[in-house]
Amino acid sequence: MATEGIDGTLTIAEASELTGLSPSTLRYYERIGLIDGVERGPDGRRRYQTADLAWMAFLLRLRTTGMPIRGMVAFAKLRRGGDATVRQRLELLRRHQAQVRQEYEAVLRSLDAIDDKIAYYERLVEEHDGDSGREA
Repeated sequence: MATEGIDGTLTIAEASELTGLSPSTLRYYERIGLIDGVERGPDGRRRYQTADLAWMAFLLRLRTTGMPIRGMVAFAKLRRGGDATVRQRLELLRRHQAQVRQEYEAVLRSLDAIDDKIAYYERLVEEHDGDSGREA
Protein backbone atom coordinates (compact mmCIF):
# COMPACT_ATOMS: atom_id res chain seq x y z
CA MET A 1 0.00 0.00 0.00
CA ALA A 2 1.31 3.45 -0.88
CA THR A 3 2.33 5.73 1.92
CA GLU A 4 2.93 9.44 1.73
CA GLY A 5 6.44 10.70 2.16
CA ILE A 6 7.35 13.04 4.99
CA ASP A 7 6.53 15.99 2.74
CA GLY A 8 3.08 14.56 1.87
CA THR A 9 4.12 13.53 -1.63
CA LEU A 10 4.23 10.15 -3.35
CA THR A 11 6.91 8.46 -5.41
CA ILE A 12 6.16 7.30 -8.92
CA ALA A 13 5.78 3.72 -7.64
CA GLU A 14 3.26 4.86 -5.03
CA ALA A 15 1.37 7.01 -7.54
CA SER A 16 1.35 4.05 -9.90
CA GLU A 17 -0.10 1.79 -7.23
CA LEU A 18 -2.83 4.28 -6.35
CA THR A 19 -3.84 5.13 -9.92
CA GLY A 20 -3.31 1.80 -11.62
CA LEU A 21 -1.17 3.57 -14.24
CA SER A 22 2.25 2.04 -14.75
CA PRO A 23 5.31 4.19 -14.03
CA SER A 24 6.10 4.22 -17.76
CA THR A 25 2.55 5.46 -18.49
CA LEU A 26 2.93 8.20 -15.87
CA ARG A 27 6.21 9.28 -17.48
CA TYR A 28 4.59 9.14 -20.94
CA TYR A 29 1.63 11.23 -19.77
CA GLU A 30 4.06 13.79 -18.43
CA ARG A 31 6.11 13.79 -21.64
CA ILE A 32 3.07 14.43 -23.88
CA GLY A 33 1.67 17.13 -21.61
CA LEU A 34 -1.20 15.27 -19.97
CA ILE A 35 0.39 15.67 -16.57
CA ASP A 36 2.13 18.94 -15.81
CA GLY A 37 5.78 18.80 -14.88
CA VAL A 38 5.85 16.84 -11.66
CA GLU A 39 7.91 18.29 -8.87
CA ARG A 40 11.17 16.57 -8.05
CA GLY A 41 12.54 15.78 -4.64
CA PRO A 42 16.09 16.57 -3.51
CA ASP A 43 17.11 13.22 -5.00
CA GLY A 44 15.78 14.28 -8.42
CA ARG A 45 12.95 11.75 -8.38
CA ARG A 46 9.37 12.61 -9.17
CA ARG A 47 7.18 13.48 -6.18
CA TYR A 48 3.44 13.51 -6.84
CA GLN A 49 1.17 15.89 -4.95
CA THR A 50 -2.48 15.32 -4.00
CA ALA A 51 -3.49 17.66 -6.85
CA ASP A 52 -1.52 15.51 -9.32
CA LEU A 53 -3.42 12.43 -8.16
CA ALA A 54 -6.78 14.19 -8.43
CA TRP A 55 -5.92 15.25 -12.00
CA MET A 56 -4.84 11.70 -12.87
CA ALA A 57 -8.14 10.39 -11.49
CA PHE A 58 -9.99 12.74 -13.85
CA LEU A 59 -7.80 11.68 -16.77
CA LEU A 60 -8.68 8.07 -15.98
CA ARG A 61 -12.38 9.00 -16.11
CA LEU A 62 -11.86 10.54 -19.52
CA ARG A 63 -9.93 7.48 -20.68
CA THR A 64 -12.54 5.10 -19.27
CA THR A 65 -15.25 6.95 -21.18
CA GLY A 66 -13.31 6.60 -24.41
CA MET A 67 -11.79 10.04 -24.88
CA PRO A 68 -8.83 9.70 -27.24
CA ILE A 69 -5.40 10.77 -26.00
CA ARG A 70 -5.45 13.76 -28.38
CA GLY A 71 -8.69 14.97 -26.73
CA MET A 72 -7.19 14.51 -23.29
CA VAL A 73 -4.07 16.44 -24.35
CA ALA A 74 -6.25 19.23 -25.77
CA PHE A 75 -8.16 19.42 -22.49
CA ALA A 76 -4.92 19.46 -20.47
CA LYS A 77 -3.57 22.28 -22.64
CA LEU A 78 -6.76 24.29 -22.13
CA ARG A 79 -6.60 23.61 -18.38
CA ARG A 80 -3.12 25.11 -18.25
CA GLY A 81 -4.63 28.23 -19.86
CA GLY A 82 -6.52 28.96 -16.65
CA ASP A 83 -9.81 30.81 -16.36
CA ALA A 84 -9.58 32.20 -19.89
CA THR A 85 -10.26 28.69 -21.26
CA VAL A 86 -13.17 27.67 -19.04
CA ARG A 87 -15.74 28.02 -21.84
CA GLN A 88 -13.60 25.97 -24.23
CA ARG A 89 -13.12 23.25 -21.61
CA LEU A 90 -16.84 23.23 -20.93
CA GLU A 91 -17.60 22.82 -24.64
CA LEU A 92 -15.01 20.04 -25.03
CA LEU A 93 -16.52 18.17 -22.07
CA ARG A 94 -20.07 18.70 -23.34
CA ARG A 95 -19.12 17.21 -26.72
CA HIS A 96 -17.47 14.27 -24.98
CA GLN A 97 -20.48 13.85 -22.69
CA ALA A 98 -22.82 13.71 -25.71
CA GLN A 99 -20.61 11.07 -27.34
CA VAL A 100 -20.51 9.00 -24.13
CA ARG A 101 -24.29 9.23 -23.73
CA GLN A 102 -24.79 8.13 -27.34
CA GLU A 103 -22.49 5.14 -26.82
CA TYR A 104 -24.13 4.34 -23.48
CA GLU A 105 -27.58 4.30 -25.08
CA ALA A 106 -26.29 2.00 -27.83
CA VAL A 107 -24.89 -0.35 -25.18
CA LEU A 108 -28.22 -0.31 -23.33
CA ARG A 109 -30.07 -1.20 -26.55
CA SER A 110 -27.63 -4.05 -27.12
CA LEU A 111 -28.04 -5.20 -23.54
CA ASP A 112 -31.82 -5.25 -24.02
CA ALA A 113 -31.35 -7.47 -27.08
CA ILE A 114 -29.09 -9.79 -25.07
CA ASP A 115 -31.67 -9.90 -22.26
CA ASP A 116 -34.35 -10.83 -24.80
CA LYS A 117 -32.18 -13.59 -26.26
CA ILE A 118 -31.43 -14.97 -22.78
CA ALA A 119 -35.16 -15.03 -21.97
CA TYR A 120 -35.80 -16.83 -25.26
CA TYR A 121 -33.17 -19.50 -24.50
CA GLU A 122 -34.43 -19.88 -20.93
CA ARG A 123 -37.90 -20.63 -22.33
CA LEU A 124 -36.40 -23.18 -24.73
CA VAL A 125 -34.51 -24.87 -21.89
CA GLU A 126 -37.66 -24.97 -19.75
CA GLU A 127 -39.64 -26.45 -22.64
CA HIS A 128 -36.91 -28.99 -23.33
CA ASP A 129 -36.68 -29.97 -19.66
CA GLY A 130 -40.46 -30.25 -19.51
CA ASP A 131 -40.53 -32.51 -22.59
CA SER A 132 -37.76 -34.70 -21.18
CA GLY A 133 -39.69 -35.28 -17.97
CA ARG A 134 -42.75 -36.51 -19.89
CA GLU A 135 -40.85 -39.07 -21.95
CA ALA A 136 -39.42 -40.86 -18.93
